[in-house]
Amino acid sequence: MANQNPPSTSDVEALEITPSETSPPAKRFTAKTALENVKTNLVFRSKWGELNGAMGDLGTYIPIILALTLAKDLNLGTTLIFTGIYNIITGMIYGVPMPVQPMKSIAAEALSDTNFNVPEIMTAGILTGAVLFVLGITGLMKLVYKLIPLSVVRGIQLAQGLSFALTAVKYVRKIQNLPKSKSLGQRHWLGLDGLVLAIVCACFIVIVNGAGEKNRGCCDGAPTDQTDQRNGEGARNNRTSKLRKIVFSLPSAFLVFVLGVVFAFIRRSEVVHEVKFGPSSMEVMKFSRHAWKKGFIKGAIPQLPLSILNSVIAVCKLSTDLFPEREFSVTSISVTVGLMNLVGCWFGAMPTCHGAGGLAGQYKLGGRSGGCVALIGAAKLILGLVLGTSLAHILKQFPVGS
Repeated sequence: MANQNPPSTSDVEALEITPSETSPPAKRFTAKTALENVKTNLVFRSKWGELNGAMGDLGTYIPIILALTLAKDLNLGTTLIFTGIYNIITGMIYGVPMPVQPMKSIAAEALSDTNFNVPEIMTAGILTGAVLFVLGITGLMKLVYKLIPLSVVRGIQLAQGLSFALTAVKYVRKIQNLPKSKSLGQRHWLGLDGLVLAIVCACFIVIVNGAGEKNRGCCDGAPTDQTDQRNGEGARNNRTSKLRKIVFSLPSAFLVFVLGVVFAFIRRSEVVHEVKFGPSSMEVMKFSRHAWKKGFIKGAIPQLPLSILNSVIAVCKLSTDLFPEREFSVTSISVTVGLMNLVGCWFGAMPTCHGAGGLAGQYKLGGRSGGCVALIGAAKLILGLVLGTSLAHILKQFPVGS
């Protein structure tokens, strides 16, 4: 042992190097990196595509919110302000067109039950949000996510799609009394809210967006040989290609929405005098024991399965399918849904959640980034602050068919 050669200098240096020193240093989370992530999440992938995608969830948002405003005196201004803030924060966090939708089961119960009013709506939202928040922070939502088969999730997505499609057909075919959620009779063919207008708008959106990404990519500079160019066919093909690219890049849903706003003022020009500027009054609500009880039994219990399956699990799976380069956590989605309702419902804002249908709709119309939902969130926030609940006077005149 005494004659053993001492370790060389290089061996000593090797012994002094720890594993942590050989591995790359972990990236520290700082305010600067957080700001960079937010900027990346809000960058538009396509200017017109993101604008068009922002319209993808208004088809369910406007009818539900308007119906509850007219039937139950929901504070539309407060709802717009809070949902606008939710949209902006959601876009900053996730970087995808993650929707913010009204809780549909609670809304349906409120419209069908004359005794289920704003206090019951808010308590139902608070209790539903509390359960989702607890499931998220305790990790139980991960267990639910693992146990629910993919076939069940796909079934929920299919059911939601069929439900929205049938509702849209009903709205187009028949005149609607939104506050009572009833049909009043067959819609006329002509007029600013007639069947012809609805069919034209639907066909326009389908032609522009119906074929999806394959349709949009069919004209990206297909090469032509010299013979075709000499015969003039190449020039004609290029002109046709440019025309098709222009058509397929149109923000179809946005154009239809703008047309609906114009028609709303044409149908009743006096609506301008009914608009009042300034935000609606906002205060912390107080709830009776009866409101908590009824909100839990008739609102939260029916809403919870839909929120867990469609608003958390289905959204997470669909997000992973549409954006495989990103990681989505059911814990994060469950917590954000819970927090939205644990805050906003105390001030009278409609209970909200995420939804697979809204995500699919916004993606289909061109939404690809968090900037898509941040854009519609900013619009909601501005309208809530500038017009408040008086915006309902304009939305009442909005053509349902478009």
